[in-house]
Amino acid sequence: MHDHRPQASATPSPAEEHKRDQDANAGHDHACCGGHAHAEAAETCDQGHNDEHAGHAHGASCASDGRAVADTALPEAGDGYRRLRVSGMDCASCANTIRTAVGGMEGVSDVRVSVTREMMSVSLDETKTPLAAVRDRVESLGYGAELLTEDEPARRPVPIAWWRTFKGLHAIVGGAATALSFAVSHFSPQVGHWMFVAAAILLALPFARRAFAAARAGAPFTIEMLMTIAVFGAVLIGEPAEATVVVFLFASGEVLEAYAAGRARAGIQALASLVPDRAFIEENGLVREIPASEIRPGQIVLARPGDHVAADGTVVEGRAHLDEAAITGESVPVSRGPKEKVFAGSIVVDAALRIRAEKTASDNTIARIVQLVEEAQDAKAPAERFIDAFSRIYTPLVAALGLLVAVIPPLVIDGDWDTWIYRGLALLLIGCPCALVISVPAAVASALSSSARAGILVKGGVILETIAKADVVAFDKTGTLTKGKPAVTEVHAVEGGAAELLALASAIEAGSNHPLAEAIVAEAKAKGLASVIASSVKALAGRGVSGLVDGRAIFIGAPRFAAEEGKIGPALADRIKTMQQAGNTIAVIIADGVGIGAIALRDEPRDDARQGIEALRALGVETVMLSGDNPATAAAIGRALSIDDARGGLLPADKVEALKAMSQKRGVVMVGDGINDAAALAAASVGMAMGSGTGLARETAGVALMGNRVVDVARAIALGRATMANIRQNVAIALGLKAVFLITTVFGITGLWIAVFADTGATVLVTLNAMRLLLPRAGAIGAKSPTA
Repeated sequence: MHDHRPQASATPSPAEEHKRDQDANAGHDHACCGGHAHAEAAETCDQGHNDEHAGHAHGASCASDGRAVADTALPEAGDGYRRLRVSGMDCASCANTIRTAVGGMEGVSDVRVSVTREMMSVSLDETKTPLAAVRDRVESLGYGAELLTEDEPARRPVPIAWWRTFKGLHAIVGGAATALSFAVSHFSPQVGHWMFVAAAILLALPFARRAFAAARAGAPFTIEMLMTIAVFGAVLIGEPAEATVVVFLFASGEVLEAYAAGRARAGIQALASLVPDRAFIEENGLVREIPASEIRPGQIVLARPGDHVAADGTVVEGRAHLDEAAITGESVPVSRGPKEKVFAGSIVVDAALRIRAEKTASDNTIARIVQLVEEAQDAKAPAERFIDAFSRIYTPLVAALGLLVAVIPPLVIDGDWDTWIYRGLALLLIGCPCALVISVPAAVASALSSSARAGILVKGGVILETIAKADVVAFDKTGTLTKGKPAVTEVHAVEGGAAELLALASAIEAGSNHPLAEAIVAEAKAKGLASVIASSVKALAGRGVSGLVDGRAIFIGAPRFAAEEGKIGPALADRIKTMQQAGNTIAVIIADGVGIGAIALRDEPRDDARQGIEALRALGVETVMLSGDNPATAAAIGRALSIDDARGGLLPADKVEALKAMSQKRGVVMVGDGINDAAALAAASVGMAMGSGTGLARETAGVALMGNRVVDVARAIALGRATMANIRQNVAIALGLKAVFLITTVFGITGLWIAVFADTGATVLVTLNAMRLLLPRAGAIGAKSPTA
C-alpha cells in the first residue's frame, strides 16, 4: 500500500480513479477514500460521489440523456398494466389505430403499443371493461391478440413465411382473381365486368370490416376506410377493373410492409438467440444441465469450445479466445482468463471455461442490449412526433379535398359526375399517409439495428437526431481515451543499467497489488528480466514500499517521500522534473539512502484513440478533454492525441460547468466511463459511455460503446447524420410523389390504380431507402454536416 504519485497532484491516479469507480459501483460508497489516496484526494472522492448522485437525478429529467426511452417503454406486467401480444402490426399507423381504438374504451386509462415487440400494455379498470373486451376490440381491427399472464415471459412469436399469413394469402388470391378477371374480360367483356365487380367487393371486404371497426372505435380516418370508400365508389361508377387492381396493389403493399417490419424484428431476434436455451452448471462436484433462464448469480457455468456463453460472469478457471463480435462489434476473438469478465452470447473458440455467473438471464448483456434497442425503437424521435401530428391533419385535409373535387365541379361548372367522383376517389387514395408515417421510424429502426450490430447502443431516435447536430465532443481521460491502467514509459538509472534498476524495483514491488507496482512487475516480465530476490519487504501506508536486496536497503516511492528517505542528486532531480512535465507519475528508487534512479509511469492512450480523434476532425467536430487528473498529465495526453483543448485538475462539478458553458451555443457530446462522469454525461446534449465503464455511466448515457473504441464516437455521429439525411429523403419521396399525383389526378391524367400504385410505391421506396442504413457503410465516417 503505497503512493508513487508526484506531490503536485492531489487527484487520484488513473488506475486508482478507475478502481474507485468499480468499488463504488459495487456498493462500497467510500472505499475509494482510503488506501492509496491522500487526504486531499478523499475530498475529491466525496465530491465525486455527491456530484454523481446529483448527476443521476438530473439525468432522470433530461430528455437528452435517454429519458424519452424510459417514458415510452412498455411497463412490466404487475405495474397496474395487463399485457397482450398483438400480431399483424407493420408500421406506426397500425399502432396508432390500435391505441386510438382501445384508448376510447371505458375504464382504459393508458395504452402503450410496441410495433417492434408486437406487444401492447393497457391500464384499465376491469370492473368497467374486462380484458377480454380489449382483446376482442383489437381482433375486430384485423390484428391477432393474445392475453398474457403477469408471470408469463414476453416470448417472441415464431416468424411465419409470408405466403402462409392472411395478408400473404390475400395478396396471392387478389393477384389470381385480378389476372383471371382480365383474362375472361378479353374474351367476354360482359362476364369479365361482373367478375371484376365480384373480385373487387370480395377482396375489399376484409379492409371494410377493419375500417368500420376502427371508425366505431373512434378512428375514422384510417387507410382501410379510404381504401374501402375508393373501391366501392369505383364499383358504383362502373370502374370495377380499377377497383380490383387497387385492392390487389394495396394487399401487395401490406405484404411488403409486413416483410420490412419482419426484417427489423429479425435482427433483434437473432441477437436474443445468441444466448443458448440450455446450460451446464457445476454444483458439489457434479455437472448437470438446466435451462439457461434458471441460472442464478454465484453458480458455476461451464462453457466448452464452440458453446455460446450462457451467462454474464467472471472466469474462475481456464483461458480461451472468445468471439464477442455480436456484443462489441470486435471481429477478432479476444483472450479471456481467470478474474476477467465474459458476456453472455460470446462464442468460446478454443478451450473450456468455468465461469461464475453474476447476472440472471433477464439481466445479462444480451438481454440488456435487446431491451435497449427495442425501447429505443419504440421511443419517438422529434421528427417522428412531428410527422405523426402532421399526418393527423394531412389525411382529413386530403379526404376533404377529395370530397370537394367530387362535388364542386359537377355543381359549379356542370362537370360529369362520374368523372369527378372518380377523381375524388383517386385523391382519397393519394391521401393515404402510410409512406409518410413510416418515413421516420423505418430510418430510425434501421439505424438502431445497424449501430447495435457494430457494438454501438443508441437509446432512441431523439439521441440520433441530437448526435447528428454535434459540434464538440468532450472526453474524459482515464478509461476513455486511455486504457485505464498505468504502464512504464521510461526507466532512468543513475548507476548501472535501466534493466538492472527495473529488475530491482520489480523484486520489491512483486508482492504489492498497487496498480503502479503491478505495472512495474509487468514491464520487467515483458522484458524477460532475471528475477531478483527481495526480503523484509514492507508497505509503508501512504508513502511507498521498502525491502532488502543483496543486503542493500531499498525504498520506492513518490519524489517527496523519496527525498525524506535519502538524497536525490541534482541530475536525478532534473530528470524527475522533466518526466513529471511529460505527465508521468514517478517512482523514485533509493538504495542505502541515495537516489539511484526513477521509473516513469503513465496511463497510455487506447490503441485507436488517435484514429478516433482524427475521424472526428474529419467530420468537422472539435475535441476537448475534461480530466480529473493533474494538468500536466492531461496536457501530455492531449498533445499526444492532437486534442484541440485539454483541461486537467477538474472535479465532477467543474466538468458539468464546462459542459453547460459549451452547450449554450453548440451541440456537445460527452464521452466517459466512470461514476464521476455520470453528472457530466447527463449535462451534455448526449452522453456516451464506454462499455467497460461503470453501470451508472452506461445507464446515464444516451449511447453505450460496447466495443470500447474511441473511433466509435465518430461512427455514431456519422450514423446520426446519415439517418437524418435518410429521413429527409424519405419525407421528400413520400410528399413529392403525393404532390405530383395529386396534380395529375385533379387534371385527369392519372387514375385510381396509378394513385394506389404511387402510394404503395412510395412506401416501398421509403422502406428500401431506410434499409440502406443496415449496410455496413451506413456509418462510414465522412459526412461533413448534419444537413448532408
